[in-house]
Amino acid sequence: MSFYVGEALVGEGNEISHIDLLIGEKCGPVGTAFANALADQKMGHSNLLAVLTPNLAVKPATVMITKVTIKGARQAVQMFGPAQAAVANAVADCVESGVIPKDQCEKLCIVCGVFIHWEAADDKKIYEYNYEATKLAIARAMKNEPSAEEMLAKKKDAKHPFYAG
Repeated sequence: MSFYVGEALVGEGNEISHIDLLIGEKCGPVGTAFANALADQKMGHSNLLAVLTPNLAVKPATVMITKVTIKGARQAVQMFGPAQAAVANAVADCVESGVIPKDQCEKLCIVCGVFIHWEAADDKKIYEYNYEATKLAIARAMKNEPSAEEMLAKKKDAKHPFYAG
């Protein structure tokens, strides 16, 4: 595999977390996407490294990309605060638990799409939901879940939470 793909939706209300991520080698397509995310900043889409605290970035290097336009200071602080802390801690915990092999940390990188609703208010929930969603998305990516068989078996009964059709 040149890269792994993970997705997870956790939580409810305006603090809901939806994580989409790619894990792959720095010298492959994920590495290219990682570099482009940091080098190609746009108004309302400030991409940032996941850090445990300033001057302590996580390994594998992880860039967080915004999935919606950041529309104000409050939403920006939520991205650079509880969401960044959540993603960083989830990545570190996945390395510590062995979900991401420690000996691969310098070889791999992660591109992590993060959603912060413009009306989110509870920073504790933003942290909690993004932490759980990131851990789940990483675990799914590293196991190639769901399998094609699982996807097809559940397709008929699947209900999308944001589509009533």
